[in-house]
Amino acid sequence: MYDNYDDGAPKQTFVQRFVDSFKPEPSSRPARVENTQTGAKVYDVEAAVAATSQSPLARKLKGRHLQMIAIGGSIGTGLFVGSGQALANGGPASLVIAFTIVGIMLFCTVQALGELATLYPVAGSFSAYSTRFLCPSWGYAMGWNYALQWLVVLPLEIVAATLTIEFWNHGSINNDAWVAIFLVLILTINLFGVKGYGEAEFVFSIIKVVAVVGFIILGVILDIGGGPGGAYIGGKYWRNPGAFNNGFKGLCSTFVTAAFAFAGTELVGLAAAETLNPRKSLPRATKQVFWRITLFYIISLTLVGLLVPYTDPRLLNGDNDADAKASPFVIAIQNAGIKGLPSVMNGVIMIAVLSVGNSSIYGSSRTLAALAEQKQAPRILGYIDRKGRPLVGILLASLLGFLAFLAGSSKQTDVFRWMIAVSGLSSVFTWGSICLAHIRFRKAWLLQGHTLSELAFRSQCGVYGSWVGLILNILVLIAQFWTGFAPVGWEQMTAAARTSNWFQDYLALPIVLAFYIPHKLYFRTKVVRTHNMDLHSGIRELNLTELLAEEERERQSWPRWKRIWHMFC
Repeated sequence: MYDNYDDGAPKQTFVQRFVDSFKPEPSSRPARVENTQTGAKVYDVEAAVAATSQSPLARKLKGRHLQMIAIGGSIGTGLFVGSGQALANGGPASLVIAFTIVGIMLFCTVQALGELATLYPVAGSFSAYSTRFLCPSWGYAMGWNYALQWLVVLPLEIVAATLTIEFWNHGSINNDAWVAIFLVLILTINLFGVKGYGEAEFVFSIIKVVAVVGFIILGVILDIGGGPGGAYIGGKYWRNPGAFNNGFKGLCSTFVTAAFAFAGTELVGLAAAETLNPRKSLPRATKQVFWRITLFYIISLTLVGLLVPYTDPRLLNGDNDADAKASPFVIAIQNAGIKGLPSVMNGVIMIAVLSVGNSSIYGSSRTLAALAEQKQAPRILGYIDRKGRPLVGILLASLLGFLAFLAGSSKQTDVFRWMIAVSGLSSVFTWGSICLAHIRFRKAWLLQGHTLSELAFRSQCGVYGSWVGLILNILVLIAQFWTGFAPVGWEQMTAAARTSNWFQDYLALPIVLAFYIPHKLYFRTKVVRTHNMDLHSGIRELNLTELLAEEERERQSWPRWKRIWHMFC
């Protein structure tokens, strides 16, 4: 059974090592404290901060993993397919304006997150920051809001992946067979731990980035008349049928699609706790977001608006948010008469869908484990094995993935419409909380006698950027409230249909309030005061000041071109 080392120590077999890897990783957990005088529960913020700071999650992500997650992690069906309906509702100018504004909002948000996560690479990341810098009840609500967002996304994306297969087999094979295959594939990747997730996302992101860059080159060629037909297009579709559709309401309705397309950008902050050297890797990854927003979203969608008129009926023909029939990228290639490329783009869409499904297990399991460590979720969800995997969280997310078998149900459309509603605006609440947590952190940092030069990484937008991000997030929520209550064509809708439409568009708000209010009333939590904030727990580099001074001396010796390069990359 055992092999022997030279010193006589027994060596376990592969099977034994595999079985032992699922055993729990011993770690201390904070407990809630009960007030013996009043009998009321008191939430222990300090214990929660300590728990997330000492999480036994494995630190195996490398810089290249983090950079590709930042560059291509959130490129998915929102860009490839969802942008088609946005183009039909708002027109090409609204599409570019909405994605630009939301892109600015996300850039400011990710910069704020990068500053916090570089200094505090703790489990739970932004939900833990809400508990630590805002209010424990709000952190509880944000944690569950984010976990639920990813939990319902997994079955949705698996079903979407099966629909992309229909592009080739036209339904000749039962979709439930593909559901089983994709579910096993995604679960297997995540059972390899954070390194498996990182390697998979590295490959997926490279494929998506290459596809978008290839489309941009092709789009420029097609627009200037280099396609098979040889016809010059230019800005023809901006003049006829026009740059805007449905006026200002059309623009507002496009914001929601843009927000959905950028969902997942914050995963780079969540991954900081499992990164080998976040102090060096995270700032570089954060800076990559600027190029992704500019190159992959703004430029590609500008070309889409030049190549596809918003009146094209195929833009609204999709049966699902990942149905390639409604992808403006596929439609642009089809309009050019290029054979074979639509199938290639459909393959990219399927990879993007699987990438989002992979991220959904990662995001939900880590968030649930962090909630359990903070005593904001059942203790069992905090089970982390010897390989650093939040095993129970992974299994729970995978079990909910079985909802994808509803693809064959007669109630499929209704079920999935409400599941989409759960995840619809969740990211906007998360992003707004990140910006507010950064604002509060900066105030506490200066109030407690620290200087900005002590920070491992400073947001390039500063605290003013966080205010911009917070305000833009609020404006997106307001725009969605309006378009949810009175959507385009609401005059022809019944009162019941309008109410149902509003809940489907704004369900995230009742969910957040359903978690926040009971927790607030039960624990009677208060806003964390700036002078009481714990600004020391979770800093991984204990000699941070000396390290920063050494790195600054090294930067001073760089040539100018290298300093400029590292400012943006």
